Amino acid sequence: RGSLKPLAAQGGRRQAASTPALSSASSTTSPPGTGSGKASRPGLSTLNRSHLQRLAIAQSRVLIASGVPTVPVKNLTGSSPVNPALAGITGILMSAAGLPVCLTRPPKLVLHPPPVSKSEIQSIPGISHTCRKTTKKQAKKGKTPEEVLKKYLQKVRHPPDEDCTICMERLSAPSGYKGPQPALKPDLVGKLVKCGHVFHLHCLVAMYNNGNKDGSLQCPTCKTIYGVKTGTQPPGKMEYHIIPHTLPGHSDCKTIRIIYNIPPGVQGPEHPNPGKSFTARGFPRHCYLPDSEKGRKVLKLLLVAWDRRLIFAIGTSSTTGESDTVIWNEIHHKTEFGSNLTGHGYPDINYLDNVLAELAAQGITEESLAQEKD
Repeated sequence: RGSLKPLAAQGGRRQAASTPALSSASSTTSPPGTGSGKASRPGLSTLNRSHLQRLAIAQSRVLIASGVPTVPVKNLTGSSPVNPALAGITGILMSAAGLPVCLTRPPKLVLHPPPVSKSEIQSIPGISHTCRKTTKKQAKKGKTPEEVLKKYLQKVRHPPDEDCTICMERLSAPSGYKGPQPALKPDLVGKLVKCGHVFHLHCLVAMYNNGNKDGSLQCPTCKTIYGVKTGTQPPGKMEYHIIPHTLPGHSDCKTIRIIYNIPPGVQGPEHPNPGKSFTARGFPRHCYLPDSEKGRKVLKLLLVAWDRRLIFAIGTSSTTGESDTVIWNEIHHKTEFGSNLTGHGYPDINYLDNVLAELAAQGITEESLAQEKD
């Protein structure tokens, strides 16, 4: 106890020195013969809200300059008392521990650019139109799974001594697939011609039947795509144009704005629950790219992804847990215009390279642009 008294005295002197205006206001209004606890109440009551705010701001600046840890609090000037109350409780606990407290405002989330008139919106040079719609494209029919896989496989007469990564049985043994049996012998083994990975033919046919059945195949081991991969994105509209504002980190160019709009509807045969309705939350969704050479390249590839129905899918939301709803499909977009508080905004020097890699993983590269033109 004896060793704590000097520390308490030092803390009291430091606190008194950091709030001279508040102490003087209390002393001038204190009636004779009253204690220090009661004297502070009439002293504060003589100060209106603006005076108290100025005192708090002045004290905060002093504490921040001296390296005092800060407590970020939202909505300090709003009508809701919840966040200020939490800040007050935090301040009391820190003060009780002998720590100085300084309340600061958190950075502001900037989702959208300043208002833009129609006359300020420009089309993107080199890209025709400013809007693209999609409809439900049915999977290609007329070929059996065996006929499709035959284009991408070579038969293996002497299977290697390893497991099939689909059924996890040895390749030298029959396939472990127990579902509907295709018109193939269960011990047949094939090798994909591009990547060279080996699987039971039974397993590959089953994997193809469980997918989109669009004439393409993706290696389950290395994700190499054979054919043209398409998705199950529900019908909607994609708009794109230039607005006269700059993104953080891209002050040398204007901004490409993309607007996705997908309405709710009923799931088709390619979706998880055919015949059941699905929701579409948060639409229209606004996304942003720099109007640079690489930004326009990304936009052209996103248009290919949109046509192939790969940008959205129907599934379970990772943020809300809602099922049977429209979700993003492994191609990340920037939805914050002037901040990056959630990781979905700018500045982000690696974003354009990352999204190009994600598009390539879906089979969309510069070669895809030539294919689309053909």
